[in-house]
Amino acid sequence: MKKILLLGSGELGKEFVIAAQRLDQHVIACDSYAGAPAMQVADESEVFSMLDGEALERVVNKHKPDIIVPEIEAIRTERLYDFERQGIQVTPSARAVNFTMNRKAIRDLAAKELGLKTARHFYATTYDELVEHAEQIGFPCVVKPLMSSSGKGQSLVKTADDLRHAWEYAMQGSRGDIQEVIIEEFVRFDSEITLLTVTQQNGPTLFCPPIGHVQKGGDYRESFQPAHIAPEHLAEAQRMADKVTHALTGAGIWGVEFFLSHENGVYFSELSPRPHDTGMVTLAGTQNFNEFELHLRAVLGLPIPCIKPLRIGASAVILSGIASESHPHYKGLERTCEEDADVRIFGKPTTRVNRRMGVVVCNAPLDGNLDEVRDKAKRLASYVEVVE
Repeated sequence: MKKILLLGSGELGKEFVIAAQRLDQHVIACDSYAGAPAMQVADESEVFSMLDGEALERVVNKHKPDIIVPEIEAIRTERLYDFERQGIQVTPSARAVNFTMNRKAIRDLAAKELGLKTARHFYATTYDELVEHAEQIGFPCVVKPLMSSSGKGQSLVKTADDLRHAWEYAMQGSRGDIQEVIIEEFVRFDSEITLLTVTQQNGPTLFCPPIGHVQKGGDYRESFQPAHIAPEHLAEAQRMADKVTHALTGAGIWGVEFFLSHENGVYFSELSPRPHDTGMVTLAGTQNFNEFELHLRAVLGLPIPCIKPLRIGASAVILSGIASESHPHYKGLERTCEEDADVRIFGKPTTRVNRRMGVVVCNAPLDGNLDEVRDKAKRLASYVEVVE
Protein backbone atom coordinates (compact mmCIF):
# COMPACT_ATOMS: atom_id res chain seq x y z
CA MET A 1 0.00 0.00 0.00
CA LYS A 2 1.20 3.49 -0.89
CA LYS A 3 0.15 6.74 0.77
CA ILE A 4 -0.94 9.16 -1.96
CA LEU A 5 -1.40 12.92 -1.40
CA LEU A 6 -3.89 14.16 -4.00
CA LEU A 7 -3.62 17.91 -4.66
CA GLY A 8 -7.03 18.84 -6.07
CA SER A 9 -10.26 17.04 -5.28
CA GLY A 10 -12.72 17.73 -8.08
CA GLU A 11 -14.53 15.21 -10.25
CA LEU A 12 -11.36 13.98 -11.94
CA GLY A 13 -9.71 13.52 -8.57
CA LYS A 14 -12.76 11.61 -7.34
CA GLU A 15 -12.50 9.04 -10.12
CA PHE A 16 -8.77 8.71 -9.47
CA VAL A 17 -9.44 8.02 -5.77
CA ILE A 18 -12.03 5.37 -6.68
CA ALA A 19 -9.43 3.67 -8.89
CA ALA A 20 -6.89 3.89 -6.05
CA GLN A 21 -9.30 2.40 -3.50
CA ARG A 22 -9.85 -0.58 -5.78
CA LEU A 23 -6.13 -1.32 -5.56
CA ASP A 24 -6.01 -0.78 -1.77
CA GLN A 25 -4.11 2.51 -1.78
CA HIS A 26 -4.40 5.15 0.97
CA VAL A 27 -5.38 8.60 -0.34
CA ILE A 28 -5.38 12.00 1.37
CA ALA A 29 -7.53 14.35 -0.75
CA CYS A 30 -6.71 18.06 -0.58
CA ASP A 31 -8.55 21.14 -1.81
CA SER A 32 -9.37 24.71 -0.85
CA TYR A 33 -12.91 23.85 0.31
CA ALA A 34 -14.48 21.16 2.46
CA GLY A 35 -16.60 18.38 1.02
CA ALA A 36 -14.98 18.42 -2.41
CA PRO A 37 -15.89 15.39 -4.58
CA ALA A 38 -12.68 13.39 -4.06
CA MET A 39 -12.82 13.96 -0.29
CA GLN A 40 -16.07 12.01 -0.20
CA VAL A 41 -14.30 8.77 -1.17
CA ALA A 42 -10.77 9.33 0.18
CA ASP A 43 -9.32 7.94 3.41
CA GLU A 44 -8.42 11.39 4.75
CA SER A 45 -8.73 15.00 3.64
CA GLU A 46 -7.11 18.40 4.16
CA VAL A 47 -8.56 21.85 3.41
CA PHE A 48 -6.04 24.60 2.64
CA SER A 49 -4.82 26.83 -0.20
CA MET A 50 -2.26 24.93 -2.22
CA LEU A 51 -0.89 28.28 -3.40
CA ASP A 52 0.34 28.71 0.17
CA GLY A 53 3.72 27.02 0.06
CA GLU A 54 4.10 26.84 3.83
CA ALA A 55 0.66 25.27 4.25
CA LEU A 56 1.49 22.75 1.54
CA GLU A 57 4.73 21.86 3.28
CA ARG A 58 2.93 21.42 6.62
CA VAL A 59 0.50 18.95 5.05
CA VAL A 60 3.31 17.02 3.40
CA ASN A 61 5.25 16.85 6.67
CA LYS A 62 2.12 15.78 8.54
CA HIS A 63 1.16 12.89 6.25
CA LYS A 64 4.59 11.92 4.86
CA PRO A 65 3.17 10.59 1.56
CA ASP A 66 4.98 8.20 -0.72
CA ILE A 67 3.48 9.85 -3.80
CA ILE A 68 2.13 13.35 -4.58
CA VAL A 69 -0.43 13.50 -7.39
CA PRO A 70 -1.30 17.06 -8.54
CA GLU A 71 -4.75 17.29 -10.11
CA ILE A 72 -5.17 21.08 -10.49
CA GLU A 73 -3.11 24.07 -11.62
CA ALA A 74 -3.37 26.29 -8.53
CA ILE A 75 -0.42 24.80 -6.62
CA ARG A 76 2.84 26.32 -5.40
CA THR A 77 4.53 24.03 -7.88
CA GLU A 78 8.14 25.06 -7.21
CA ARG A 79 7.84 23.37 -3.79
CA LEU A 80 7.40 20.06 -5.59
CA TYR A 81 11.11 20.06 -6.46
CA ASP A 82 11.91 20.14 -2.74
CA PHE A 83 9.58 17.22 -2.04
CA GLU A 84 11.10 15.25 -4.90
CA ARG A 85 14.59 15.83 -3.49
CA GLN A 86 13.31 14.46 -0.17
CA GLY A 87 12.51 11.17 -1.93
CA ILE A 88 8.77 11.71 -2.48
CA GLN A 89 7.55 10.67 -5.91
CA VAL A 90 5.81 13.55 -7.72
CA THR A 91 3.53 12.55 -10.57
CA PRO A 92 4.50 12.57 -13.36
CA SER A 93 7.50 14.64 -12.10
CA ALA A 94 8.14 18.02 -10.50
CA ARG A 95 9.54 19.21 -13.83
CA ALA A 96 6.41 18.14 -15.71
CA VAL A 97 4.04 19.80 -13.26
CA ASN A 98 6.00 23.05 -13.20
CA PHE A 99 6.22 23.30 -16.97
CA THR A 100 2.64 22.38 -17.75
CA MET A 101 0.97 24.51 -15.08
CA ASN A 102 2.25 27.54 -17.02
CA ARG A 103 1.37 28.00 -20.69
CA LYS A 104 4.52 30.05 -21.31
CA ALA A 105 6.87 27.33 -20.13
CA ILE A 106 5.18 24.51 -22.01
CA ARG A 107 4.72 26.52 -25.20
CA ASP A 108 8.36 27.60 -25.22
CA LEU A 109 9.45 24.02 -24.63
CA ALA A 110 7.26 22.71 -27.44
CA ALA A 111 7.93 25.42 -30.01
CA LYS A 112 11.50 26.56 -29.30
CA GLU A 113 13.23 23.52 -27.84
CA LEU A 114 11.39 20.61 -29.44
CA GLY A 115 10.40 22.27 -32.71
CA LEU A 116 6.75 21.21 -32.58
CA LYS A 117 4.30 23.05 -34.82
CA THR A 118 2.26 25.51 -32.74
CA ALA A 119 0.18 28.61 -33.37
CA ARG A 120 2.20 31.83 -33.67
CA HIS A 121 2.13 33.54 -30.28
CA PHE A 122 3.35 36.33 -28.00
CA TYR A 123 3.13 37.05 -24.26
CA ALA A 124 1.90 40.17 -22.47
CA THR A 125 2.12 41.32 -18.86
CA THR A 126 0.22 44.59 -19.44
CA TYR A 127 -2.78 45.69 -21.45
CA ASP A 128 -0.57 47.88 -23.66
CA GLU A 129 1.60 44.88 -24.52
CA LEU A 130 -1.53 42.92 -25.37
CA VAL A 131 -2.64 45.64 -27.80
CA GLU A 132 0.82 45.75 -29.40
CA HIS A 133 1.11 41.99 -29.90
CA ALA A 134 -2.50 41.57 -31.05
CA GLU A 135 -1.74 43.99 -33.86
CA GLN A 136 1.30 41.88 -34.77
CA ILE A 137 -0.72 38.64 -34.72
CA GLY A 138 -3.77 40.11 -36.47
CA PHE A 139 -7.43 39.43 -35.95
CA PRO A 140 -9.06 37.17 -35.02
CA CYS A 141 -6.69 36.03 -32.28
CA VAL A 142 -7.01 34.09 -29.03
CA VAL A 143 -6.13 35.48 -25.58
CA LYS A 144 -5.59 33.14 -22.61
CA PRO A 145 -4.20 33.49 -19.08
CA LEU A 146 -0.86 31.77 -18.66
CA MET A 147 -2.32 29.78 -15.78
CA SER A 148 -5.95 28.68 -15.81
CA SER A 149 -8.08 25.55 -16.00
CA SER A 150 -10.94 24.31 -18.17
CA GLY A 151 -10.61 27.24 -20.56
CA LYS A 152 -11.40 29.88 -17.94
CA GLY A 153 -10.35 33.38 -18.97
CA GLN A 154 -9.99 32.46 -22.65
CA SER A 155 -11.37 34.74 -25.38
CA LEU A 156 -11.63 34.77 -29.14
CA VAL A 157 -10.83 38.39 -30.04
CA LYS A 158 -12.35 39.46 -33.35
CA THR A 159 -11.46 43.17 -33.34
CA ALA A 160 -9.29 45.61 -31.40
CA ASP A 161 -12.41 46.81 -29.61
CA ASP A 162 -12.62 43.41 -27.86
CA LEU A 163 -9.13 43.59 -26.34
CA ARG A 164 -10.03 45.42 -23.13
CA HIS A 165 -12.68 42.84 -22.25
CA ALA A 166 -10.30 39.99 -23.18
CA TRP A 167 -7.62 41.37 -20.86
CA GLU A 168 -10.00 41.79 -17.92
CA TYR A 169 -11.57 38.38 -18.50
CA ALA A 170 -8.14 36.75 -18.62
CA MET A 171 -7.15 38.38 -15.34
CA GLN A 172 -10.38 37.17 -13.73
CA GLY A 173 -9.85 33.63 -15.01
CA SER A 174 -6.19 33.41 -14.09
CA ARG A 175 -5.25 30.92 -11.39
CA GLY A 176 -2.32 31.43 -9.09
CA ASP A 177 -0.42 34.70 -8.92
CA ILE A 178 0.75 34.93 -12.53
CA GLN A 179 -0.71 38.02 -14.22
CA GLU A 180 0.31 37.35 -17.79
CA VAL A 181 -1.45 36.28 -20.98
CA ILE A 182 -0.59 34.49 -24.18
CA ILE A 183 -1.85 35.90 -27.49
CA GLU A 184 -2.16 33.30 -30.25
CA GLU A 185 -3.01 33.44 -33.90
CA PHE A 186 -6.39 31.89 -34.59
CA VAL A 187 -5.65 28.55 -36.23
CA ARG A 188 -8.37 27.68 -38.72
CA PHE A 189 -8.64 24.04 -37.76
CA ASP A 190 -11.16 21.44 -38.83
CA SER A 191 -11.25 19.61 -35.49
CA GLU A 192 -9.41 19.24 -32.21
CA ILE A 193 -8.49 16.12 -30.31
CA THR A 194 -7.12 14.97 -26.98
CA LEU A 195 -4.54 12.21 -27.28
CA LEU A 196 -4.33 10.53 -23.89
CA THR A 197 -0.71 9.45 -23.62
CA VAL A 198 0.58 7.05 -20.96
CA THR A 199 4.23 7.07 -19.94
CA GLN A 200 5.44 4.19 -17.81
CA GLN A 201 8.28 3.72 -15.32
CA ASN A 202 9.42 0.51 -17.01
CA GLY A 203 7.53 0.17 -20.24
CA PRO A 204 6.75 1.79 -23.58
CA THR A 205 4.68 4.92 -24.07
CA LEU A 206 1.08 4.00 -24.95
CA PHE A 207 -1.72 5.95 -26.62
CA CYS A 208 -5.48 5.76 -26.15
CA PRO A 209 -7.70 6.04 -29.23
CA PRO A 210 -7.99 9.79 -30.01
CA ILE A 211 -10.79 11.71 -28.33
CA GLY A 212 -12.74 14.40 -30.13
CA HIS A 213 -14.37 17.15 -28.11
CA VAL A 214 -16.56 20.21 -28.30
CA GLN A 215 -15.87 23.26 -26.16
CA LYS A 216 -17.93 26.33 -25.36
CA GLY A 217 -16.28 29.34 -23.81
CA GLY A 218 -13.09 27.30 -23.64
CA ASP A 219 -14.75 24.65 -21.46
CA TYR A 220 -15.47 21.04 -22.36
CA ARG A 221 -19.11 20.22 -23.15
CA GLU A 222 -18.94 16.84 -24.88
CA SER A 223 -16.34 14.31 -25.95
CA PHE A 224 -16.34 11.21 -28.11
CA GLN A 225 -14.01 8.33 -28.86
CA PRO A 226 -12.53 7.46 -31.26
CA ALA A 227 -12.32 10.75 -33.12
CA HIS A 228 -11.92 10.52 -36.88
CA ILE A 229 -8.36 11.39 -37.85
CA ALA A 230 -6.28 10.61 -40.90
CA PRO A 231 -3.68 7.89 -40.18
CA GLU A 232 -0.79 10.18 -41.07
CA HIS A 233 -2.12 12.89 -38.75
CA LEU A 234 -2.54 10.41 -35.91
CA ALA A 235 1.04 9.21 -36.41
CA GLU A 236 2.26 12.83 -36.29
CA ALA A 237 0.25 13.58 -33.14
CA GLN A 238 1.67 10.47 -31.46
CA ARG A 239 5.19 11.51 -32.45
CA MET A 240 4.67 14.96 -30.95
CA ALA A 241 3.07 13.61 -27.78
CA ASP A 242 5.89 11.13 -27.28
CA LYS A 243 8.49 13.86 -27.79
CA VAL A 244 7.02 16.37 -25.35
CA THR A 245 6.19 13.85 -22.60
CA HIS A 246 9.68 12.36 -22.89
CA ALA A 247 11.17 15.84 -22.45
CA LEU A 248 9.05 16.52 -19.38
CA THR A 249 9.89 13.13 -17.81
CA GLY A 250 7.93 10.93 -15.43
CA ALA A 251 5.18 8.32 -15.42
CA GLY A 252 1.45 8.95 -15.64
CA ILE A 253 -1.28 9.89 -18.06
CA TRP A 254 -1.10 13.10 -20.08
CA GLY A 255 -3.89 14.88 -21.91
CA VAL A 256 -2.15 16.19 -25.02
CA GLU A 257 -4.33 18.48 -27.13
CA PHE A 258 -3.98 19.08 -30.88
CA PHE A 259 -5.63 21.13 -33.62
CA LEU A 260 -6.17 19.27 -36.90
CA SER A 261 -6.23 21.02 -40.25
CA HIS A 262 -6.74 19.20 -43.54
CA GLU A 263 -4.53 21.81 -45.23
CA ASN A 264 -1.84 22.42 -42.62
CA GLY A 265 -1.73 19.18 -40.63
CA VAL A 266 -1.31 18.85 -36.87
CA TYR A 267 -0.67 21.68 -34.41
CA PHE A 268 0.36 21.09 -30.79
CA SER A 269 -1.98 23.07 -28.54
CA GLU A 270 -1.70 22.26 -24.83
CA LEU A 271 -0.82 19.50 -22.40
CA SER A 272 -2.02 18.43 -18.94
CA PRO A 273 0.08 16.02 -16.84
CA ARG A 274 -2.95 14.24 -15.39
CA PRO A 275 -6.35 12.81 -16.40
CA HIS A 276 -8.18 15.12 -18.78
CA ASP A 277 -11.80 16.24 -18.55
CA THR A 278 -12.50 15.13 -22.13
CA GLY A 279 -11.18 11.70 -21.12
CA MET A 280 -14.27 11.09 -18.99
CA VAL A 281 -15.61 9.40 -22.11
CA THR A 282 -13.39 6.45 -21.13
CA LEU A 283 -15.81 5.86 -18.23
CA ALA A 284 -18.16 4.53 -20.91
CA GLY A 285 -16.06 1.37 -21.23
CA THR A 286 -14.49 2.40 -24.52
CA GLN A 287 -11.18 0.73 -23.62
CA ASN A 288 -9.85 -1.93 -21.26
CA PHE A 289 -8.77 0.67 -18.65
CA ASN A 290 -10.30 4.10 -18.17
CA GLU A 291 -7.99 7.09 -17.93
CA PHE A 292 -8.02 7.12 -14.12
CA GLU A 293 -7.05 3.46 -13.88
CA LEU A 294 -4.27 4.06 -16.40
CA HIS A 295 -2.98 7.03 -14.41
CA LEU A 296 -2.96 5.04 -11.18
CA ARG A 297 -1.16 2.05 -12.69
CA ALA A 298 1.48 4.29 -14.23
CA VAL A 299 1.90 6.17 -10.92
CA LEU A 300 2.33 2.91 -8.98
CA GLY A 301 4.72 1.47 -11.54
CA LEU A 302 2.38 -1.38 -12.41
CA PRO A 303 2.89 -2.67 -15.96
CA ILE A 304 0.29 -1.74 -18.58
CA PRO A 305 0.74 -4.26 -21.39
CA CYS A 306 -1.67 -2.60 -23.81
CA ILE A 307 -4.56 -0.20 -24.26
CA LYS A 308 -7.28 -2.08 -26.12
CA PRO A 309 -10.30 -0.37 -27.75
CA LEU A 310 -13.54 -2.12 -26.78
CA ARG A 311 -16.40 0.17 -27.85
CA ILE A 312 -17.16 3.60 -29.25
CA GLY A 313 -18.47 6.12 -26.74
CA ALA A 314 -19.53 9.66 -25.93
CA SER A 315 -19.86 11.92 -22.92
CA ALA A 316 -21.99 15.02 -22.35
CA VAL A 317 -21.79 17.27 -19.31
CA ILE A 318 -24.61 18.23 -16.96
CA LEU A 319 -24.44 21.96 -16.29
CA SER A 320 -26.04 23.95 -13.52
CA GLY A 321 -28.51 26.65 -14.47
CA ILE A 322 -28.51 28.12 -10.97
CA ALA A 323 -26.15 29.53 -8.36
CA SER A 324 -26.59 28.16 -4.86
CA GLU A 325 -24.54 27.89 -1.67
CA SER A 326 -26.68 25.01 -0.42
CA HIS A 327 -26.23 21.42 -1.52
CA PRO A 328 -27.92 21.07 -4.94
CA HIS A 329 -30.45 18.41 -5.91
CA TYR A 330 -31.21 16.85 -9.28
CA LYS A 331 -34.39 16.36 -11.26
CA GLY A 332 -34.80 14.13 -14.28
CA LEU A 333 -32.39 11.35 -13.33
CA GLU A 334 -35.14 8.77 -13.83
CA ARG A 335 -35.52 9.77 -17.50
CA THR A 336 -31.79 9.49 -18.05
CA CYS A 337 -31.70 6.07 -16.41
CA GLU A 338 -34.48 4.66 -18.60
CA GLU A 339 -32.00 4.11 -21.43
CA ASP A 340 -28.70 2.25 -21.74
CA ALA A 341 -26.28 4.86 -20.39
CA ASP A 342 -24.48 5.82 -17.20
CA VAL A 343 -24.80 9.08 -15.29
CA ARG A 344 -22.22 10.36 -12.81
CA ILE A 345 -23.18 13.15 -10.40
CA PHE A 346 -19.98 14.64 -9.05
CA GLY A 347 -21.27 15.62 -5.61
CA LYS A 348 -20.10 19.23 -5.54
CA PRO A 349 -21.46 20.86 -2.38
CA THR A 350 -22.36 24.20 -4.01
CA THR A 351 -22.96 25.39 -7.53
CA ARG A 352 -22.89 28.37 -9.85
CA VAL A 353 -24.35 29.01 -13.29
CA ASN A 354 -22.73 26.79 -15.93
CA ARG A 355 -20.74 24.81 -13.38
CA ARG A 356 -20.11 21.22 -14.45
CA MET A 357 -22.06 19.05 -12.00
CA GLY A 358 -22.19 15.67 -13.69
CA VAL A 359 -21.71 13.75 -16.89
CA VAL A 360 -23.60 11.20 -18.96
CA VAL A 361 -21.59 8.53 -20.78
CA CYS A 362 -22.85 5.93 -23.22
CA ASN A 363 -21.36 3.49 -25.69
CA ALA A 364 -22.05 1.26 -28.69
CA PRO A 365 -20.21 -1.59 -30.45
CA LEU A 366 -17.06 -0.69 -32.34
CA ASP A 367 -18.95 -0.82 -35.63
CA GLY A 368 -21.73 1.45 -34.31
CA ASN A 369 -22.67 4.97 -35.38
CA LEU A 370 -20.68 7.52 -33.35
CA ASP A 371 -22.95 10.44 -34.29
CA GLU A 372 -25.94 8.58 -32.85
CA VAL A 373 -24.05 7.87 -29.63
CA ARG A 374 -23.09 11.54 -29.31
CA ASP A 375 -26.67 12.67 -29.84
CA LYS A 376 -27.88 10.19 -27.26
CA ALA A 377 -25.42 11.39 -24.61
CA LYS A 378 -26.37 15.03 -25.14
CA ARG A 379 -30.08 14.25 -25.08
CA LEU A 380 -29.87 12.24 -21.86
CA ALA A 381 -27.73 14.90 -20.19
CA SER A 382 -30.33 17.54 -21.08
CA TYR A 383 -32.94 15.69 -19.00
CA VAL A 384 -31.07 16.39 -15.75
CA GLU A 385 -31.82 19.69 -14.03
CA VAL A 386 -29.90 21.11 -11.07
CA VAL A 387 -32.28 22.53 -8.42
CA GLU A 388 -32.01 23.86 -4.86
